[in-house]
Amino acid sequence: MSLDITRVAAQISGMVARLRGDSEQRRRRLQSALETAGNYSGDLDSLRRKAVSARTSWLVAEPVDMIGARYEPPQIPPAFAVMATDGSHIDIDRHRAVRCCLINIGSVVLGYGAEPGAVLESRPSLYYDEADMVIAPTRPGERKQLIEGSLLSIKRDMEEMKRLAELAAEAKAGLPTLALADGSLIQWTLEPYSEAVTREMLHEGYLKCLAEMRRLNSERPLAVASYISYPGSTDVVNLLKVILCPCREIDCDKCPYAEDKPCEAVEGVLDRQLFDGLLAEGERSALFISASKIQKEYGEHRVQFFYVRTGEEIARVEVPQWVASDGALLNLTHALVVDQCRRGYGYPVALSEAHEQAVVTGADREEFWQLVEQSLAEEKVPASGSAKSFSKRTRWV
Repeated sequence: MSLDITRVAAQISGMVARLRGDSEQRRRRLQSALETAGNYSGDLDSLRRKAVSARTSWLVAEPVDMIGARYEPPQIPPAFAVMATDGSHIDIDRHRAVRCCLINIGSVVLGYGAEPGAVLESRPSLYYDEADMVIAPTRPGERKQLIEGSLLSIKRDMEEMKRLAELAAEAKAGLPTLALADGSLIQWTLEPYSEAVTREMLHEGYLKCLAEMRRLNSERPLAVASYISYPGSTDVVNLLKVILCPCREIDCDKCPYAEDKPCEAVEGVLDRQLFDGLLAEGERSALFISASKIQKEYGEHRVQFFYVRTGEEIARVEVPQWVASDGALLNLTHALVVDQCRRGYGYPVALSEAHEQAVVTGADREEFWQLVEQSLAEEKVPASGSAKSFSKRTRWV
């Protein structure tokens, strides 16, 4: 047996006891957060300036509306469409006989109203050519970047958005449509990469797809959004820290409060916990702008977000700026996200179905590599994997 569960059980008991002991402190901090958000009545522009200029080690949301604002879900249109994509992949395995990877994109288009319908599809793509698996340097001193690991996940996000744009182009003219992605629209994992990677993955890939969908708005009301279930973000709670800080200009490295820092009154509270106490069923919060560094690359697609109560869950919904600033598109997003969650038992049914089309199981991965190795053998292509790979597939005891 690889895991001694009896030894782990004692450690779990200790963890639970610690959490139980900390529960009263967490309750007090949550109550402080709710009171700060609900009672704030200061000048919004002043707060925005203070939030943007704050020097902190954590992301501070820039408020678009008053923090405690609440919006009821608008009526859904009599006929509409919801489309979604999701992806899964098989990464490069250096212990295997050949260097390749696979991205599987699942998609779904659901029609509602007088002409209901559903189209579900899965599209696997194999990558093995050098041009598809390497990003070449563009400046002296840069190295070529292999598309694997976290960068392959970014490429998968790009392919999901590309497929979403293709589906949007095929949508019926005049029909209100929501194009929905899973996870964040903010490609923050690109921040440590080179300019060449950012250009290819973001500007020439992801943002170009968003631009195409904005163009399609001339033919139909088309809203683009992403849905984050059970978010762990603290951007808005960090904004409450800015409110609580008496300093006119915030610089956490020069904080004058060695102990009893005012901001610690809401320390450890998550955004979803805050809005769980503020929002009623179906309501959304105010809009906020993410302070993620990669946002400076987004231009007209700069991401704004709101929180929404979908049954028992508080979810985070992200939209490009051009959706957020268009009242009709923002209302369409709000209404259809809530409607999708009601149809999907608390989670958007379109995303759930897209995930089912995209998922690659452990058995699928093993079958894929077996097919690769079988094809190499049949074509008499010399190839061999590592001893480690062989050992993992062989039982010794």
